[in-house]
Amino acid sequence: MAELRLQGLTKRFGEVVAVRDLTVTVESGELVALLGPSGCGKTTTLRMVAGFEAPTQGRVVLGGRDVTDDPPERRNCGMVFQHYALFPHLTVEQNVAFGLEMRRLPRSEVRRRVGEILERVGLTGLARRYPRQLSGGQQQRTALARALVINPSVLLLDEPLANLDAKLREEMRFYIRSLQREFGITTLYVTHDQAEALVLADRIAVLMNGVLQQVGSPEEIYSRPRTATVAAFLGVTNLLPGRVVARRSDLVVLRTSAGIVRACGADGLAEGAEAVVSIRPEHIDLDRADAPGSRDGVNHLRGVVRERTFLGGLVDFRVDLGEGFLLRVQGRAGAPQRVGDQVSVLFDPQAAWALPAQETA
Repeated sequence: MAELRLQGLTKRFGEVVAVRDLTVTVESGELVALLGPSGCGKTTTLRMVAGFEAPTQGRVVLGGRDVTDDPPERRNCGMVFQHYALFPHLTVEQNVAFGLEMRRLPRSEVRRRVGEILERVGLTGLARRYPRQLSGGQQQRTALARALVINPSVLLLDEPLANLDAKLREEMRFYIRSLQREFGITTLYVTHDQAEALVLADRIAVLMNGVLQQVGSPEEIYSRPRTATVAAFLGVTNLLPGRVVARRSDLVVLRTSAGIVRACGADGLAEGAEAVVSIRPEHIDLDRADAPGSRDGVNHLRGVVRERTFLGGLVDFRVDLGEGFLLRVQGRAGAPQRVGDQVSVLFDPQAAWALPAQETA
């Protein structure tokens, strides 16, 4: 296991800055998900770590050694590409053995290590098959085995589940996580899928337009995002604009178009500041329109149900709070509210998070 440090990493392609001054550390044995939309610089960052792209500025330090100027073969990185990059003319066994053979290990050592890794990823019975004879999940496990068999210092994964169907993708998230923990390998995982990042990562680094926005645990970034942009990208949220009218202990009080709202607040939200309140749909309850508004300090707004969508175990509501603001609410499948119903909207101040409005861009 080895620590990976990216120090002020910048990559320019002509006038375009793909990655700007990126500094982040992946601790030994940790899995960090580099999360962001397409074109934000995630894969470019991974390629700089692997040595396939030279940074314009900054350093890549792996296991305490500066590898910025080293070629890929001297970095001891295991990489799994989005399309797996398996050799179609080689069997599973031969694909996995390729990296070891390039290192000129004895044939007996290659056979031993390939056999061990195929057993650990559940591919022993498929060793003689070719990639075209494998399912998507089997191809992905072959790519993982090829990356892990060389005993890399760091494992780099570039959207490895993007080509799988939804059910298999969900299964493979947990498989990759358990495999990474079993090997205890330092891992940088690139994805645009928020659910993948939440399930897999010890920490998430959110990248937007080549700039690092926030690094933290999945719980921290989901519940306490630094900006409204991060809040909107990681999962589903409602962003209700308002103005701070008071601060009380750890809560801020805001006047919104829908009424007074109390929320936990980010630092720097002074009285009079423009703000937005992030409220996750699963933290909101709906009740009768005549429900009392004094339930243990819970926020209480009123609205009208405009849409109701059945999602299996959940029902997704769009509730009109007035002035064109539609609040998204997710309730249990048997929720009685119907389109046109007037409702009370209830949520705990601890489940709402106020952010400066100027950070929504």
